[in-house]
Amino acid sequence: MPMFRALLGRVSLFLTMSCLLSLAACAATSTDLRPTPTPASAATATSVVSPSATSGAGIEVKVFFSRRPETDSNVNAVFSVKRVSPDVKVATYATQQLIVGPTAAEKAQGYFTELTTSLTGVSNCSGADFQITLDTHIDAHTGTPSAQLGTAVLKFCRVVQLAGDLTGARIAAELNAALTQFATIKKAQILTSAGHCFNDLSGQDNC
Repeated sequence: MPMFRALLGRVSLFLTMSCLLSLAACAATSTDLRPTPTPASAATATSVVSPSATSGAGIEVKVFFSRRPETDSNVNAVFSVKRVSPDVKVATYATQQLIVGPTAAEKAQGYFTELTTSLTGVSNCSGADFQITLDTHIDAHTGTPSAQLGTAVLKFCRVVQLAGDLTGARIAAELNAALTQFATIKKAQILTSAGHCFNDLSGQDNC
């Protein structure tokens, strides 16, 4: 009996040691199969994208100028050059660039506008040269505005002094082309700083 108990003790000790070794092996195997932790990385560098009409650098628009010799025989003949608006106020920017006028290189190619030198006097719109109101029509007789989808009202804030009969027609052609290049503007109504129809030779204010 004592010998049997001694033998049983040895067997139990052997089994216990075997289990412990098995558990250690299982633990080691489990650790090896875990994916290696990925250290936090710095922000990924991105390649530099050249500015384009649809990038954050701005929105490409057209500015329409008269051009010699074509406009000399046709007051409605206007020609576009490209500019990049810094924000979504593209109609305002295109008009502002028309007032600024063509660059020296563009002037050398015959581009011109008489609007730049025609604006005179003090602004009645807190310093602005003009104001644009979208989807509106203004009755030039009464000054009453009404909703009109697709119509943009450009009202000058300074007096436009026209040097001759054809000057107003050329400026009107430039402004109309600048405004109606945008899909949301189908018609442009141009008013003087006093609220009358611009270049209205009839004096009837039917615009």
